[in-house]
Amino acid sequence: MGPDVPLLNDYKQEFFLKRFPQTVLGGPRLKLGYCAPSYIYTNQIILFLTPWLLGGVGTLLYQLGIMKDYYIAALSGGLMLVAALIVHLTNLYARQKTATVERIQIRRTLTDEDEYEFSSCMGSETVRFIIPGKKFIVNTVLHSFLAGMLCGLGTWYLLPNRITSLYSNVGGTVMIFVFGWVTICIGEYSLIINTATETATFQALDTYEITALMRPSYIFVFIAVDLVHRFDVAIPALEQTNQILHIIFLFLPFLWAMGILPPLDALFLWGMEQVLEFGLGGSPMSTNIRLLVMFLVSTGAAVTSCFIPSTLGSVLFMTGCGFLLSLNLSEIGFAFKHAMICHLTPNKSKTLLNGPRVQFGWREFVFYLIVLTLALLEASLLHHFAGFHTFSKTSPQAVVSYVLIGLLLATWILREIQGVYLFGIFRNPFYPKDIMTVTVFLEKQRRLMKVGVVRRILLTLVSPFAMIAFLSLDSSLHKLHSVSTCIGFTRAFRMVWQNPENALLEMVVVSIVQMLVFNTDLWWNTGLDTGIRLLLVGIIRDRLLQFISKLQFAVVVLLTSWTEKKQRRKSTATLIMLNIVFSPVVLAFIALSALLSSPLLPLFTLPIFLIGFPRPIRSWPGPVGATACVCLDTIYYQQLVPSLTTALQSALAAGSLGLALPGSHYLCRFQDRLIWILVLERGFSYCCVNIKGLELQETSCHTAEAHRVDEVFELAFEHNGHTETIPRNHHFGNILTPCTVLPVRLYSDARNVLSGIIDSHENLRQLKDDFIKVLVWTLMQHCYKKSKPYGKIAQAARHRGESSPIKQPEVFKNTVERPRPTRDEDTFSIDTVEDWTDDSDLFDPEPSKRTCERKESALLEAAPRVILSIPGSVETHSLGSDLPETIPTDKLFRTVLLGLPALDTGKQQEDVSSPLVEFSCPYSELLSLPEEWRTAPLPTAKLQEMNITFPDDWYHFVLSQLDFFHLKEKPPDLLEDLAKDKALKDLYAHSAVSCCSGLFGLDNVVPAPSHLFRAYTGGIPWSVGLDWLMGKPELFQLTLKAFRYTFKLMVDKASLGPVENFKELFNSLQEYENDWYIGLVSDKEWQQAVLQEKPYLFSLGHDANMGVYTGRVLTFQELLVQVGKLNGEAVRGQWANLSWELLYATNDDEERYSIQAHPVLLRNLTVQAADPPLGYPVYSSEPLHVPLF
Repeated sequence: MGPDVPLLNDYKQEFFLKRFPQTVLGGPRLKLGYCAPSYIYTNQIILFLTPWLLGGVGTLLYQLGIMKDYYIAALSGGLMLVAALIVHLTNLYARQKTATVERIQIRRTLTDEDEYEFSSCMGSETVRFIIPGKKFIVNTVLHSFLAGMLCGLGTWYLLPNRITSLYSNVGGTVMIFVFGWVTICIGEYSLIINTATETATFQALDTYEITALMRPSYIFVFIAVDLVHRFDVAIPALEQTNQILHIIFLFLPFLWAMGILPPLDALFLWGMEQVLEFGLGGSPMSTNIRLLVMFLVSTGAAVTSCFIPSTLGSVLFMTGCGFLLSLNLSEIGFAFKHAMICHLTPNKSKTLLNGPRVQFGWREFVFYLIVLTLALLEASLLHHFAGFHTFSKTSPQAVVSYVLIGLLLATWILREIQGVYLFGIFRNPFYPKDIMTVTVFLEKQRRLMKVGVVRRILLTLVSPFAMIAFLSLDSSLHKLHSVSTCIGFTRAFRMVWQNPENALLEMVVVSIVQMLVFNTDLWWNTGLDTGIRLLLVGIIRDRLLQFISKLQFAVVVLLTSWTEKKQRRKSTATLIMLNIVFSPVVLAFIALSALLSSPLLPLFTLPIFLIGFPRPIRSWPGPVGATACVCLDTIYYQQLVPSLTTALQSALAAGSLGLALPGSHYLCRFQDRLIWILVLERGFSYCCVNIKGLELQETSCHTAEAHRVDEVFELAFEHNGHTETIPRNHHFGNILTPCTVLPVRLYSDARNVLSGIIDSHENLRQLKDDFIKVLVWTLMQHCYKKSKPYGKIAQAARHRGESSPIKQPEVFKNTVERPRPTRDEDTFSIDTVEDWTDDSDLFDPEPSKRTCERKESALLEAAPRVILSIPGSVETHSLGSDLPETIPTDKLFRTVLLGLPALDTGKQQEDVSSPLVEFSCPYSELLSLPEEWRTAPLPTAKLQEMNITFPDDWYHFVLSQLDFFHLKEKPPDLLEDLAKDKALKDLYAHSAVSCCSGLFGLDNVVPAPSHLFRAYTGGIPWSVGLDWLMGKPELFQLTLKAFRYTFKLMVDKASLGPVENFKELFNSLQEYENDWYIGLVSDKEWQQAVLQEKPYLFSLGHDANMGVYTGRVLTFQELLVQVGKLNGEAVRGQWANLSWELLYATNDDEERYSIQAHPVLLRNLTVQAADPPLGYPVYSSEPLHVPLF
């Protein structure tokens, strides 16, 4: 697709132009796309202005001095409540009226909407079109009361006298009164009449009609501030806030239309995250339940600290709570529960282990207990004996500040040298070069691992105790506790453990400012204590980093819209000029987006920047890992996740992945696999991540971006041919910055074209010979394994004297043969005779397909198989002389086939009947084949001809390799006796050649490559032998397994050389059995083999485009996976645009512009990694708790 592909298709443009005005006005549908009566628009306008009219009555009565302000508020609210109930009753009446008779609606495919036929101004169709109504009666009542409250309080809020007292300006009063009532009318209409689709959409479905409450809720917030100011006018700041909010109130419709204000569910989650992280010192949580519970517990801890009278008790409480709340309490609780269940009911313990969990045992418990004890001891001693000194350059707190500065520099330097790039720009000279294998990488990285251990000790143990000392020595803890002091220090004591890197930075900044500013009159010293200073520095740090990341993202979008030729549209130059001219506005948007911690939304991923609504750090409303587009490729990601989690454990602990904060995104690459990692939460000695796997079937866009990812990683880790003095990152502008490589145990995927192997005449001929050998080995291994459970039973039977020879029906029974015709027919074989039907054309290239639903099928199944030499024979056979006496004979049974040519009377029939099988060795019973496998319909002459090909030497060799260890008492010459048992050998010979005839037919021809492919996949061409073989499912599966082993043997012999002797062949087959799975990718056993981490897997495929056969080999081994860090704001911004584009603009075109390949922004991969239904990852894990202990 070219760069000028339409942003929206024509029908979506029409849809958007109708939806957006409805969103701006709160619900009125004034642009329908078809001709509608004028009363449709008039009714909507009247309903829209009704709250203003009802509020205007109260305003007039107040201005005339007839009623007090609170009375007119109650009057307007009551009138609006009655009007809302009337509206809902009208809708209910219209529904009941049209419940029995529904008018036919004409659907327009271009507009995706219904075209209604209106009969009158107050007709049922008109009412239902204008007032859709509520889905729940509870909402009908609730929304009506809220509408009354909104109108009443809105009337009070917009009284002209009140506005004049705030601004003392008549013109401003008129403007606020008029446009303020427009805002209230918009809120009322969306609440009562028809809820508009919001541009700020968080949930794909509004099941409980929460969207209708969004706009009124924001109006109530503005009114609440005014009410507080009415009853407390002594606070100047409150009056200024009320004045500002009255002005912002006029712009609420604009903020709603632009999608800046979040929906209530997103606002609730985002608010809890922000308060928990910056107000209480916690971390964003991986699930909504964890977030709510942690928010409540943390708030309770902060409130409790305010009521502790003793400063020492308060310090101990804050220190202890800070440490305990920073732990992964849910996983510790799970480990404790599991330990108790194991102790009480050991049998049930295994059922609780579902997925990777934190390994919490006595070692971890003792470690945490010691750390907590030392922290409490340190905090209490320092606070009690040395916490009275004010901050100065020689005070104990200042001395600790110098230590903190040294620790910050040390941990920062040690973290930077762990990655492949310094500052993301210059290549790290200490990082291993030319990484090719795991062994070489681990050998070269040994020194960096030691550095990582030092950093971990400094960050996990030394820094927290140094920071506790800094906080315990603060003199403000001895003053009378206020709410702000308790909140600030509760946060600080928890940040020490929850996020020591950021806490260390904040304390160093506060310490440096304290050292530079000793003016006691400055607000920093007089109005703020150390806890609040740390809180402010933490917020500034976070917002500043967000601003830098968003600015970098905006610059990349702006520059690549021109530098990348495939992204250059006709409007690109105009957009760049507008961004330059209005750069202050763009910077203001970026700053406001950073201030709100909301994503910067590039509209259609063009350099048109908007402010997205604030949302949780996860960006999506659903549970993490709950949905994924599961396919055959999912299993490969599911297999590698445990090993990748283990590798992430060491990388996160050492700092190789940089500063891994909640909301950080990482991209891993190995061969055709792309793994997306999102950090969900972080605490003391643990990290919670979500791992997603992207599709392996690469599209053109996917391939283009994956190729750029490979280039970025290759330049970073394969440093070949670069002669720069100071190597640098040539892809610095890319949102992907390489970090390190991780050793992970996974499957490498090799695909080879089998041309020259599968089409070689010699290989095909040899395959047919090898097949019988492999089949004999397969059948014997199958019987040998089945004999193990019965070894003791059989031996016990022999001790009881039941060792007489076992008589079995002969394998050749019920076989009737017709001689071959004298005429030589090269193109005809017995395989196709019974495929003949009355509907078949004599000149058809293939006989018509047989059906199994013939009327005489039951009779033919009871009768022996009659094999005819040519079509047209009439056969009548008596069965009495061919059956053993133990089998009843039906003398009335006859098989008559009419309408076929007469048989040459000169030819004689051969009725072959064999005696019962009598094994010469009593132990042959253990290797005997099932009775139903001995009834193959083979002609005697053909059987004798094929028996010549049976490998007697191979049969005896395989038999000699059996050990029979499961038999406690066995004769020393057991294997010799089995080898001398001719009946057993004939049994295997007959079964082997029967299966061979079912697979290859009776004609002794070399199979074609297409026949091999069809046989490998189970789609074998039909024949009489195959029909018999398919009736024995277990034997068919063994035959198919043997054929696949034979095919793999053919490939190995062509690639590695011929097999020298039987021992080598036997070892190869044993290796296939133990270490390989040879089958199809679509097999269920293939997926089980991947999860069981089978060392090797092989599959045969066919490339229809190239017309070649391919072999695919998966090898399980430890390999290096490349990891890079993504710009988190770039990901959030593109996901915000995806949400807007699909949920609001409904632009689900698969070839839309915003999903096309972008090698710098990785736009297509980012869209894939979004949660379904907007994205389509093939795998998404549940939150994985990675221990960093």
